[in-house]
Amino acid sequence: MASTRDFHHPFKPYDIQAQLMLAIYECVSEGKVGIFESPTGTGKSLSLICSTLSWLRDEQRKSLDNDSGLDPGDDEPAWIIEQARKQKFERLLQQRLDIESRLAKIREKESRLKQQYKIGEPVRKRAKVDSHASSGDGDEHQFLLDDYESDGAAGNSRTIRRGDLGLSVANLDLMQKLGEPLQAAEDSPESGIADELKVFFCSRTHSQLTQFVNELRRVKFPEAPWVQNEGSPGSVQQGNTVKHLPLGSRKNLCINPRVVSAGNVIAINERCLDLQQPSTLQGKKCPFIPKKENEVLVNEFRDHTLATIRDIEDLGTLGRKIGICPYYASRASIKPSEIVTLPYQLLLHKSSREALGISLKSHVVVIDEAHNLMDAITNMHSIAITQSQLHRCKWQLRTYLLKFRHRLKGKNRVYVTQTVRLIDSVSACLDRLASESSSTESLVSVGDMTSGKGVDQINLYKLVQYLADSKLARKVEGYVEFLEQRALSTADSPADSAPVLTHIQGFLQALMNPAAEGRFFFERDECDLVTLKYILLDPTFHFKEVVEEARAVILAGGTMSPMEDYARHLLPYLAPERLRTWSCGHIISKENLFVRFVGQIQDEIGLDFSFARRNSITLINGLGDCLIHLAATIPDGLVVFFPSYAYLDQVSAQWQKTAAGLDNVWNDLEKRKPVFKETKGLSGIENTLQSYSKSIDEGKGGLLLSVIGGKMSEGINFSDRLGRGVVVVGLPFPNLHSAQWKAKIDYIERSIIGRGGSSAEGKAAGRDFYENACMRAVNQSIGRAIRHQTDFASILLLDRRYSTPRIANKLPGWIKQGFDDDKAVPTFPEIIQGLQDFFRTKV
Repeated sequence: MASTRDFHHPFKPYDIQAQLMLAIYECVSEGKVGIFESPTGTGKSLSLICSTLSWLRDEQRKSLDNDSGLDPGDDEPAWIIEQARKQKFERLLQQRLDIESRLAKIREKESRLKQQYKIGEPVRKRAKVDSHASSGDGDEHQFLLDDYESDGAAGNSRTIRRGDLGLSVANLDLMQKLGEPLQAAEDSPESGIADELKVFFCSRTHSQLTQFVNELRRVKFPEAPWVQNEGSPGSVQQGNTVKHLPLGSRKNLCINPRVVSAGNVIAINERCLDLQQPSTLQGKKCPFIPKKENEVLVNEFRDHTLATIRDIEDLGTLGRKIGICPYYASRASIKPSEIVTLPYQLLLHKSSREALGISLKSHVVVIDEAHNLMDAITNMHSIAITQSQLHRCKWQLRTYLLKFRHRLKGKNRVYVTQTVRLIDSVSACLDRLASESSSTESLVSVGDMTSGKGVDQINLYKLVQYLADSKLARKVEGYVEFLEQRALSTADSPADSAPVLTHIQGFLQALMNPAAEGRFFFERDECDLVTLKYILLDPTFHFKEVVEEARAVILAGGTMSPMEDYARHLLPYLAPERLRTWSCGHIISKENLFVRFVGQIQDEIGLDFSFARRNSITLINGLGDCLIHLAATIPDGLVVFFPSYAYLDQVSAQWQKTAAGLDNVWNDLEKRKPVFKETKGLSGIENTLQSYSKSIDEGKGGLLLSVIGGKMSEGINFSDRLGRGVVVVGLPFPNLHSAQWKAKIDYIERSIIGRGGSSAEGKAAGRDFYENACMRAVNQSIGRAIRHQTDFASILLLDRRYSTPRIANKLPGWIKQGFDDDKAVPTFPEIIQGLQDFFRTKV
């Protein structure tokens, strides 16, 4: 069947690609949740595109004749029902044809003017914005809180949902006037446009999405079935006609220099919303916001967006040339689009979906790089606050109250007082832990953080609702920024003007989360800085909303093994028959991959990098001797992954020590290859990679010391000469004695027992989860090598624990094809000889 179905692949697909496309097509057709593992270099992105969009076109053809959306009435004549169905069908068809006609004209124009007008936007006079203007100018009265009523007061109350993003009543009303689909779809002005069947594709970063868009441009798909060649019924035009929409955050799409200059994401969001407040002077409002008067620009932006395949940068350029905000105007393009690309947080966070007007109902969701999915959901719903942030927040509130205390009335006075008390209580708890506790981390109860004077009388739900509805954080931070910009702040005030109250507001909301879902922790780092953290322990609920709403969900990645975690800890409610798992081998031949476990080296030194043994000087020097031999044997680039930055620093320091009359290990390594070392943080990564690559290009080779889970282990391709060898040192098990991991394992054990399992099954599940977390990180690092069909590399796993069945069985299937079946655990000299033989036939 895979060979007869046309998936419109731009090249002749490999057998593995054909099998993957068919498996994805069937998974979507059957409305299942699929977990697909396809190693990087096997054409995963093109396979995802071709399979899902082929299904989309097939489904469009099936539904075309039944797209009236009417249910037959029991007491209506058949001819009336048929007439009504026909009229609605013709209306929907004409609507689609009108859109396609406009898009066709734009494509023709863009093609004709390509050289002098590359992306085809009309030149128009843009609204001028003073990039130096500040929204903080004006009278201090703008920072006074509006009168607030709650507890169901008539005419001025609203239920604050998670999706409201804390917008005030006035702001919600304003956004509705501007056509913002924050409420149900029928409230939006584009509600008359059919919500076309579509695929939502999300990945971790915009750079990964840009790569996906480039792949999408290579595929030539048939037109939608309602677009036909004139005079040739039933035929379709072949071309790049998929209606694609990239979505991003304000930080990626904002074109107002006054907003973009705010810098960080939170500040940009806050300043954007500030400029839309009814209290903002007309001359200070953002001129690019969509409104009734410029609806024609929104429609023009929509048509140009969908006419050709664009990435997120193209959308910003388009918005500037048309003179309309791409962040808000892109929402009008969601319904008529066929494929939407967006980063993780915009799809996985319910409030973000609702703010963008995204409905997943009956659509297909594809999540790439899904090996990070559970961690991504956990991070999105976890939050940390530092001692300095709490102290600054208290200072901001005191500064605000010093000015406005006597002008606050009614509920404002009550709730602001409660906010001060609650933050004082949380701050006092952290100060107490910092001074009294000698531990680096511990569990913290909600009771400990809310034990301050009068806090037990606070209705936390109503307070959080007030903070969201009144925009207290924006008023307070706006006033403090106003003072600082005018150099009126006190000399001993903190210099940082980050919107900390907005951040702390999110932490206060976490106090209301279900106790079983997450835990609060105290943490002290090596610099003695203390932090309170809320950590989500169970991502199930937050992802369940996506699964239940979407028609089908595809989780794809190059290293999804071990897969059982997804079924057990992300999708435990899913019936087995609705879950499909699929893993393929690599497109390279078995002869292009050399994989070995290294459990022992010469002089009978056993390689065991467990926490209790890895500090041995003999072991560290033995590791250096092992790498010296490997560097002398493996040509070009050799990448070595360590379990942590701390251990890499410790090993490097030991190697650079010189014994009497002897050269040190580090110098011996550099005699074989120039040595490069990854450092913690973003700075220097590009320079290190460039130097490493240059050394290899010059024929010197290179030895790159990296860290599992670091920047080099995610998203960096060590193809061809950059990665002829990948070495993994030890197993990066998390610290099982940490408070966070104790809480996580305890939660897993209790969850298994709560579903009817035994205590032994709970402990086994906790152990599996712990091991799987380690092996997912290892598998991701291993996947940096072998990036295309003719590539070849060696992979060496340095720790005798890798040869144990529990660990070995958690490696990806494609890795196992590189083992020597005759000798699973050879001696080190045999491994060196095997490497020499392997590369002799390749180089």
